[in-house]
Amino acid sequence: MDPAFHAQTAGSTLTAQQPDNNVVRVSLQALAAVLGGCQSLHTNGREEALSLPTEASARIALRTQQIVAHESGVCDFIDPLGGSWALESPHRRAGGQGGRLPAQDRRDGWNGGGDLPPVSQREIEDAAYAAQKAVEEKQQIVVGVNEFAVSGEPPFETLRLDPELESRQVERLKAFRRKRDGSAATRALSDVKRAAEGTENVVPRIVAAVKARSTLGEIANAMREVFGEHGR
Repeated sequence: MDPAFHAQTAGSTLTAQQPDNNVVRVSLQALAAVLGGCQSLHTNGREEALSLPTEASARIALRTQQIVAHESGVCDFIDPLGGSWALESPHRRAGGQGGRLPAQDRRDGWNGGGDLPPVSQREIEDAAYAAQKAVEEKQQIVVGVNEFAVSGEPPFETLRLDPELESRQVERLKAFRRKRDGSAATRALSDVKRAAEGTENVVPRIVAAVKARSTLGEIANAMREVFGEHGR
């Protein structure tokens, strides 16, 4: 049985230019994810290259999933692309190795079975550089960016947050901390950090920290002290 997996549409493909076009991009990516067998899916908002999505954009992203699920018919089949030459042929040429280069797989000691080796940060950076170079040299067309662009494009209405929301939330957080048992929260956060430093499962410690009314930011900071941040 294939493992269950979650998919998210590719935020890196969304463009600040002509952001309404991103609805089409997200739709195609959502359909591709479902055709690939994902069991859980997140669809990006159309203006996420500019800002957080508005309520209207978040609703469109949700409706995209619902249209794929209820109107496309793709969910009526277990494997709708099974036997497709366009997919099966390149897969066979790669030796059934998920598209990774055989030399790369040998270097990682993978024999084509089980889970794929993790992709390195360098591979991600190289792929991003190659993709950007292809766009700049017009080897890859991005509609509205390097082809089919328009001058004098009208401004897109992005999400605007009331500055008062921040101050109100800060006050709520301060009140929350005043009402909790600060010593219990501190001990729970220390347990999270200690578990992260060793081999213990951190999930029970995180649950205990939540029950001790530690905040999400405090729990994340406790783990950052051990693991650092991505890319650093």
